[in-house]
Amino acid sequence: MTTNGNSTALRKAGLFYLVFVMFSYTTGGPFGLEDMVTTSGPGMTLIYLLVLPFFWCIPVSLVSAELTTAMPVEGGFYRWTRAAFGDFWGFLAGWWNWSASFLLGGAYAVLFTDYLVYYFPQITGWRHYLISVALIAAITWINVRGIQMVGQVATALEIFIFVPVAAMIVMAFMKWHHNPFVPLIPPHQPTFKIFGVGLALGLWLYSGYEQLSTVAEEVENPQRTYPRALALVVPLSIAAYFLPTLAGLASAGSWQNWHTGYFSVAAKQIGASFLGHPWLGTCLGTSMTLAAMVANVALLNSTVLTTTRMPFAMAEDGYLPQILTRKHARYGTPWLAIVVSATIYALLAWQSLAQLISVYIWLRSATTVLTVLSAWKLRRTRPEMTRAFVIPGGRIGLLYVVAAPVVMALVALLGSDRFAVIGGAVAMALGPLVYAIVAFRPR
Repeated sequence: MTTNGNSTALRKAGLFYLVFVMFSYTTGGPFGLEDMVTTSGPGMTLIYLLVLPFFWCIPVSLVSAELTTAMPVEGGFYRWTRAAFGDFWGFLAGWWNWSASFLLGGAYAVLFTDYLVYYFPQITGWRHYLISVALIAAITWINVRGIQMVGQVATALEIFIFVPVAAMIVMAFMKWHHNPFVPLIPPHQPTFKIFGVGLALGLWLYSGYEQLSTVAEEVENPQRTYPRALALVVPLSIAAYFLPTLAGLASAGSWQNWHTGYFSVAAKQIGASFLGHPWLGTCLGTSMTLAAMVANVALLNSTVLTTTRMPFAMAEDGYLPQILTRKHARYGTPWLAIVVSATIYALLAWQSLAQLISVYIWLRSATTVLTVLSAWKLRRTRPEMTRAFVIPGGRIGLLYVVAAPVVMALVALLGSDRFAVIGGAVAMALGPLVYAIVAFRPR
């Protein structure tokens, strides 16, 4: 493969590393869902975690599996949407996705440093910002090295996360004291929080299963590997969210106190009560805090991988500066697109995750809807395309994978609060504006 005169040797990822990269991007660990318990109630949270996949990530996964086997191209769902609906909607899919990454890329680095402050309280102000930027720089270097390096790092990080989470689950189930489904919803909570904000958090947790399609050309035999990876990751993700939440509520209880970082508190309580030794609780709580820190590194690592291929693909198609198509002479990665994206993350690394999710879900929902609609459109306009994997169920199956995510997206957006409505609408409106500038610029 050659690009811009540079000889490249791209090392591709197999099924093993793809599974860990996909899991680290879509899930990472149970951390971040704690606020859903107080917002929607413990019972509704557990129901969301079990039911939402059938209306969101499972349909999206089936669509992604079919379209990846039909069009295993760099840029994934951006190019599927362009092939299905033309340049305008294809551009919006790519632009909205890249814009959404800005909201999270820097925030993951900030969250990592926030956890670090727990151990080093003197990390404030400019020190806090520099550590966040340093993490982004390290992850950027790993991504420039290629998907195989990203996969190796993701594997090590997820194994580190898995150990304390699994230990907490086992101890908690042996000390079951509470009904985890009671109350179903919080008393006196506004309806929009239960079914709007809580649902948006659930959709965020189960988002991203189409994202790894953007690196299809960097995966060994993507027509076979990608569907198999999805089949493994989806149930793993459901278990990674549901089991720790069920165990924590059943053993530690105190659903009113569940906020970001509460898994560490719950682990400390569960560990201390397991054998009656406080030191065990301290050890498990500290391990869970470290796992939460590592989870943010894993999320940032996979976010850089999946989202930085978008500006590369859009530059190849003439929507962004051609210079972003440059590939590394040794690793074959779109290094300049990676560095530019990481720079934007670093500039936003002073922000927090608080309210960003509600805006992010507008952009994520829009790209997801375009992705599933592309499957329907391409079935009609390009039936001759070879599809090694086909969405099961014939027309009924196709209707399910398209209608379910569209309905869920509409429900979540209609239940948004004022900040999300304004921020999300503005973020989405920038897409057509940028397209008009790009499409009608002098050539």
